[in-house]
Amino acid sequence: MGMDRNTVIGFVLLGILLFAYLFISTKNSNELQRQRKMAEDSIALVKAHEMAEAKMREARLQDTTQKAAGTAPADTTGFNAAFVGTEHLLTVENELMKVVFSNKGGQPVSVELKQFKAYDSTPVKLVDPKADNRISYSINTNPNQPAQIADLFFKEGQVVKNSDGSQTVSFRLPTLDGESLVHQYIIHPNGYLVDWNVLVTNPDKLFSQGNFNLGWHAYLGRVQKNIVNERRLTSVCYYENNDFDYILSKSEKTFEKPVQWVSVSQQFFNTTLIAKNSFNSGAVHLIKETADSSNGVARAEVNMQAKVPSGAAVTMPFQLYYGPNDFSILEKQAPGMGRIIDLGRGIYSFVRPVNVYIIMPVFSFFKKYIASYGLAILLLTLFIRLFTSPLVYSSYLSGAKMKALKPEIEAMKKRVGDDQQQVGMEQMKLFREAGVNPLGGCIPALLQIPIFFALYSFFNSNIALRGESFLWSHDLSSYDAVVNFGFAIPGYGDHISLFALLAVITSFLISLYGMSMTPDQSNPAMKYMPYIMPVMLLLFFNGLASALTWYYTVSNVITLILQFVIQNYIIDHEKILAKLQENRTKPKTKSKWQERLEQMQEAQKKAQQAKK
Repeated sequence: MGMDRNTVIGFVLLGILLFAYLFISTKNSNELQRQRKMAEDSIALVKAHEMAEAKMREARLQDTTQKAAGTAPADTTGFNAAFVGTEHLLTVENELMKVVFSNKGGQPVSVELKQFKAYDSTPVKLVDPKADNRISYSINTNPNQPAQIADLFFKEGQVVKNSDGSQTVSFRLPTLDGESLVHQYIIHPNGYLVDWNVLVTNPDKLFSQGNFNLGWHAYLGRVQKNIVNERRLTSVCYYENNDFDYILSKSEKTFEKPVQWVSVSQQFFNTTLIAKNSFNSGAVHLIKETADSSNGVARAEVNMQAKVPSGAAVTMPFQLYYGPNDFSILEKQAPGMGRIIDLGRGIYSFVRPVNVYIIMPVFSFFKKYIASYGLAILLLTLFIRLFTSPLVYSSYLSGAKMKALKPEIEAMKKRVGDDQQQVGMEQMKLFREAGVNPLGGCIPALLQIPIFFALYSFFNSNIALRGESFLWSHDLSSYDAVVNFGFAIPGYGDHISLFALLAVITSFLISLYGMSMTPDQSNPAMKYMPYIMPVMLLLFFNGLASALTWYYTVSNVITLILQFVIQNYIIDHEKILAKLQENRTKPKTKSKWQERLEQMQEAQKKAQQAKK
């Protein structure tokens, strides 16, 4: 579009919003220090808790050993058999994932997604047996002697294949007569959702005051090449009282209303705990890793409370989702889970409808018939530019009108001199007489801002782009590093992205071309803007997904072509000049805004004259 003053104002506002987004999304140094301190405190607390539990287990083991040394044999009845045992692993697979269960705690200890690879070409593991991932809750094993379920040994698991293709895995805990506790898991074919049912007989004895206090410790390991971006986009999402929310920059959240599900989400994958009967209350604590050398992304401590149903034999139904942040899949799992994908959040939530109802359906349509994601992005760019073409033409037409008035503006400045206040008043008068809207080039640029932010969110969160190659980019969901420095340049990064360079160069060419359309170049900021903006864009674009910088490059090339064609073959400058002269002969009516603006300018002029 023509780079008149108002158009530049639009780009400046766009830049301000971009950097505001980065400022809000990225932790400042004080926040990082605070999180580091919280991480250290959390680790110390966990270690202290583990040491205390180890001492309790050792004491129980000694007590059992002492009894065994007496006249009677060791007591292996009831819960005593659960305190000491041998860990047995059980592997169950479907077409999409491989789940390894352990009889210690009766829960998954490894979850591997078959169709996805991590940054190092190893399978993506959402639950890694080498890391500290566990789900636990407290039960009464003896009077005034609670125990954590994660520390108890269940009997070896049993697998039953069902007629519908699903598989049921059951772990039974050794208990006292008249009591029973079973963890039942159902793995469905071609699915990422695991049903988890806690089957309890005589729950009043197992749970104090009918409270089910569940603790979930989740560790998130590195999956993406760009771990800095992965940490930034990691969040804890939840559905409280039928309303979605999340924590990202803040680290803690306390629930006071019913919670349907809690999810620990990375850029492209998440693990979600769903309570089919809802939790009553709880709290979450998110700690993001800050060490550059670490492959850890974040830790999350989730503590949820629910009421145990009344009855002699009850079932507490839960579900565990281990899978990708795929919009079409998440929408089918539980209400609101599609919002785990960041298609516009917080102050940028206004772009979510643009993504959900325009960008995503159009992109899916192109991808249905085209194998290359790069070409699909190119067609998406053409569609968006066609969709916004009326705005673009309006902007170019406004630029052409401003250019037609350029000789008169220059003559007016020579007549008025250096009095900037008078120049502004005379310029507004000239625009009014000619029937030119000075905001004609600015408003179309502002209206395109939601589209840019929608695409920013879309390309950062679209798992379909992950691992897809195009031209020299090996992964459209990450930056295309054609040169790696081996060291980081502050504010720029440790690599050179070629798509980012092309986007910046084409933006610079647009700015240079547009300067020829600018009637007023006396403002130093306007003169240097074509050089300042590319530098800002280079710093911002270098770490972005290559899908986004490829889109921006194509969009800029289209803009250059449109500028040349419209200015030279569509817009008739002589007709525009004749129309402006005709407008001057028509009677003019001032709007209230124009009247107030002129009154303010006149008051400022008088104030300056009084000072002189």
